[in-house]
Amino acid sequence: MMNLEDHLSLGDFHVSNLIKNHISRGSSKQALLLYEGIRRKGVFFQGWIPLLLKACACVPCVVLGKLLHSESIKFGICSDVMVGSSLINMYGKCGCVVSARKVFDEMPERNVATWNAMIGGYMSNGDAVSATRLFEEINGSRNTVTWIEMMKGYGKRNETEKAKELFERMPIELKNVKAWSVMLGVYVSNREMEAARKLFEEIPEKNSFVWSLMISGYFRIGDVHEATAIFNRVFARDLVIWNGLITGYAQNGYSDDAIDAFYKMQREGFDADAVTVSSVLSACAQLGRLDVGREVHSLINFKGIELNQFVSNALIDMYAKCGDLENATSVFESLSLRSVACWNSMISCLAIHGKCKEALEMFRTMESFDTKPDEITFLAVLTACVHGGFLEEGLKIFLEMKTKDVKPNVKHFGCLIHLLGRSGKLKEAYGLVREMPVKPNDTVLGGLLGACKVHMDTEMAEQVMKIIETMESSRNSYSENHLVSISNLYAQTERWQTAEMFRVEMEKRGLKKSPGFSSLVLT
Repeated sequence: MMNLEDHLSLGDFHVSNLIKNHISRGSSKQALLLYEGIRRKGVFFQGWIPLLLKACACVPCVVLGKLLHSESIKFGICSDVMVGSSLINMYGKCGCVVSARKVFDEMPERNVATWNAMIGGYMSNGDAVSATRLFEEINGSRNTVTWIEMMKGYGKRNETEKAKELFERMPIELKNVKAWSVMLGVYVSNREMEAARKLFEEIPEKNSFVWSLMISGYFRIGDVHEATAIFNRVFARDLVIWNGLITGYAQNGYSDDAIDAFYKMQREGFDADAVTVSSVLSACAQLGRLDVGREVHSLINFKGIELNQFVSNALIDMYAKCGDLENATSVFESLSLRSVACWNSMISCLAIHGKCKEALEMFRTMESFDTKPDEITFLAVLTACVHGGFLEEGLKIFLEMKTKDVKPNVKHFGCLIHLLGRSGKLKEAYGLVREMPVKPNDTVLGGLLGACKVHMDTEMAEQVMKIIETMESSRNSYSENHLVSISNLYAQTERWQTAEMFRVEMEKRGLKKSPGFSSLVLT
């Protein structure tokens, strides 16, 4: 493998291509890390600045973007049109629209790319008025991108009608396949598939991206049948379209179909990439198909598919959910760069397998690596506390969420309530339910009701049922599980008449206790 000195010895344009490759593969952070290493050696080439500003916009990273801005001033290239346009784009994507406008106003020369960057910056930051003002001002010099920036902005604001009006105003000579696909994307991203389908049938030239948009759009609204029908209409399929099908099946729980499509894709001569294997591994995790998961892992090694954060996270998750803790740990330990998603998967993996102390240790190790935990991290580690019965540690971790600027949701409160209930602190758990800033769901209340059953506290159970009654009065129905739990509790405490009353209530509503099932995979 080439080191930094080897790359520099091949010249500035080689390094430029290296930066471009990182960005095109979605590894903008790697491009920025490469540049940091180069600057430490005192090397500078002005041609790198626009590329690196693009990487900052992708991450986004305004701190390094400002440093690059300073360097462009220092080396006297800030007035260059390409550098200025790149600065406007970077500031706009990083949410610093005032700084973007300052650069725009101070530029001695502008081209259409400069105007497009400023219009895009306004639209992406929700200022449609300023964007429209510039759009009208550049009237005679608009290109396809100018119109696209406005349409995309309206799409993000859920203003599909305004996007449609612009598209219909767009000169016919500028309506290329990119413009059609952007308008289609506006409808798809806003789940307006009926309008999307109408536009789709009108598109004169449908490329791979257009077909993929429709497939993913139908999968997004859960219409698996229509997504499959669109796929079957494609004669010239490519990897992007196959990935759309496989990913859609996996995300909608059609895991067997995802695996079947994966094998069919290979039979038709297409090699899997990182997107393919991530989706198939997700399907394997859902089904517990360790055999296929191992096969996919072997394929990753054989084909040299990059272990990016999505692939590595999918591998860890698959092994964890298939019960192979050893291989999950092996994959995790082999990673030189660990994303927060990988840490989350490993903590969850340990918790699932009853390694609760190890999960807590992993959480503390994560913090020592200066990786900031997110809401999924805290949910995983609180789950470990619930499984292990670590009340004191759980309370401490819950309080840490505030110091880490992570807002707890109903699932985090649910873990804490479960932990308090399991520890016999039913009054504290009930108090938390009454005071929590989010509305408790069936899972939270069911967990507290279950704790009342374990500790045979009918008085507290009745208080919980009052909350459930208030919540479910609008639906005019009780949850089947709640009725079963309260009936069983009364039966355990030998209050047979009350228990029978709830059983009768279940029969009146046509509810039956759902039987449990176990699955066994023979290998």
